[in-house]
Amino acid sequence: MTGREKEVVRHLSEEDLDRLLTETDDVKQHERLVFIKRLYKGATLAEAADDVGRSEGTADNWVERWNEGGLGKLTPNFGGGRPPKLGEAEQQRLIERLREGQPWKKQEIQHLLNEEFNIEYHPHYLPTFLDNLGLSYAIPRTKRPDRPDDAEGILDERVEYAFDEDADDQPHNKREKDQDDEDWDRDEDIRTDGGTVIGFFDLSHPQPWDNSQRMYTVDDPHITRPLVKIDTPAAGFYALNGESVLSFPPNQEKEQICECFETIREQNPRTRILLVLDNFSSHICKYTRKRAHELGIDLVFLPVGSPHLNPIEPVWKSLKWESSPLIVEDEDEYRTLLDDLFEELTEQLSFAASWIDNHLSGFLNKIR
Repeated sequence: MTGREKEVVRHLSEEDLDRLLTETDDVKQHERLVFIKRLYKGATLAEAADDVGRSEGTADNWVERWNEGGLGKLTPNFGGGRPPKLGEAEQQRLIERLREGQPWKKQEIQHLLNEEFNIEYHPHYLPTFLDNLGLSYAIPRTKRPDRPDDAEGILDERVEYAFDEDADDQPHNKREKDQDDEDWDRDEDIRTDGGTVIGFFDLSHPQPWDNSQRMYTVDDPHITRPLVKIDTPAAGFYALNGESVLSFPPNQEKEQICECFETIREQNPRTRILLVLDNFSSHICKYTRKRAHELGIDLVFLPVGSPHLNPIEPVWKSLKWESSPLIVEDEDEYRTLLDDLFEELTEQLSFAASWIDNHLSGFLNKIR
């Protein structure tokens, strides 16, 4: 035993202790009873303290109180528990300090508390303290430096413009720099009088060896897979009220993007198609915008650096997750698998629920 070890007096039998543990609803009381039970079972003071996230000093004090008077002495006789180490003013100052340098690792916050507030919390208790302060604990999302501050508002304006009946005096996809080109006509066989289909377009590169699922194994957690690699992208159109389409262009050049648009048009005839997509160079070039107009497809470009505003992104994530544990023999089998998964996933509107609420709620009467 170390100099801090103490024998624990058995004021209660283990059976009575277990009964109290099951009956108490008080979190702090439960914590102290777990601590005493661990000592009953032969744990050292340090081990028992670590199990309940307390310092050895607190644990030593608990043992003294327990040995002196049992459960009645161990339980505090004042309401509200131990006063916080930081007062309200200090807590507010800490929050402001954390806001200045966010995000923080737990070790960095512990160092900050030590250096600037002369306070140390047990590592097991620190998350509880930070949670009580209202801090979030999550993986920070990367924000591109070129993303505008009001990306949501910009997208709202572009969707509103796409539905503005007074804006039909020129082709939707045409820009001021295209004014000298008067040859912006729809294909003669394209009809758009059957309502409006809204969908989201993007390219991704799912691979048969993507591994995003945790799985149970008895021995070494490895999967033997054929060495299959897909060198070409997958192009997806996630339709809210039409036919979703997955295709596999050989590259991302403008001619291939337009072929994807042609496939989307074939699967969604007689409707105006409102297609939301990012600002990739082959998407925004005049060649693509003009061909989209000929096909009766009006393009709504996302603000720069805002892939989070494209609901097809979580579709790709789910598709990769669903396909990751499955083993395929070749590219054709994998593409067939992706096609089936994409069709199944895009039947769900849940991926776009918030997008519909935030950007489409005022125009639902204008789509079929």
